[in-house]
Amino acid sequence: MARLDIPVRLGVQLAPQHHLSYDAIRRAVTRLEDMDVDILFNWDHFFPLSGDPEGTHFESWTMLAAWAEQTERVEFGALVNCNGYRNADLQADMARTIDHISARGGERGRFIFGTGAGWFERDYAEYGYEFGTPGSRLDALAEGLARVEARWQRLNPAPTRDIPILIGGKGEQKTLRLVARHADIWHSFVTPDELAHKLEVIDRWADREQRDVSDLVVSNELKGRDEKDADALYAGGVRLFTLGLSGPEPDFDLVRRWLSWRDEVNGSAGTFPDA
Repeated sequence: MARLDIPVRLGVQLAPQHHLSYDAIRRAVTRLEDMDVDILFNWDHFFPLSGDPEGTHFESWTMLAAWAEQTERVEFGALVNCNGYRNADLQADMARTIDHISARGGERGRFIFGTGAGWFERDYAEYGYEFGTPGSRLDALAEGLARVEARWQRLNPAPTRDIPILIGGKGEQKTLRLVARHADIWHSFVTPDELAHKLEVIDRWADREQRDVSDLVVSNELKGRDEKDADALYAGGVRLFTLGLSGPEPDFDLVRRWLSWRDEVNGSAGTFPDA
């Protein structure tokens, strides 16, 4: 059961964070927050995935710490972190620290722990990580998520809130079981026709895991889609829509278009759910 009683939110992914200077990224972050985007994402790769494979590129977690200090309202995270690049307990500590950096005046932090198993072999090979297989990477993610959650319970100071966990993917045997076990947000690129079945799979796994997923937020991507597609995804239960921006000149007009759609669906501009 997806959570339907919350307004639509729009997340913008500055993905890739390549082919941009950091000054351009900093300006884009400020502009997007001022435009009332709900969430900002980057991604966790070490090299561009399109264009010049040797083009400029920046690391995810250090950038997210900078966003925590730079921004005031917007939530943020990676879409998604690669579990295999870092010790799980270290990831938990980094997430907790960024959570505190992003808190303002006694408010809760704004960091979202988006994570996944990883897939881009060049990242692993050039940085000295074992690539393994899709199955072994998912098994490592399962182990890592348990360690992250356990470490959050032991850190001093504790996180300012229960840091939301976003898990991306649609595999029914392992990924969606991890969604049922751990996730607050499930992100995918599935079509409207696939949504109902995938949510049924999550519900079945949740029964096995003895976990209530009635608050699960369903997330999906807008890039390459139009309002008709978005309406169908919304009808299927999607409440977080992500929009990937790429290239040296982010398309802010496209962001405005989707912000207008968000506000129309929500019935009033500037409506946001509690964090």
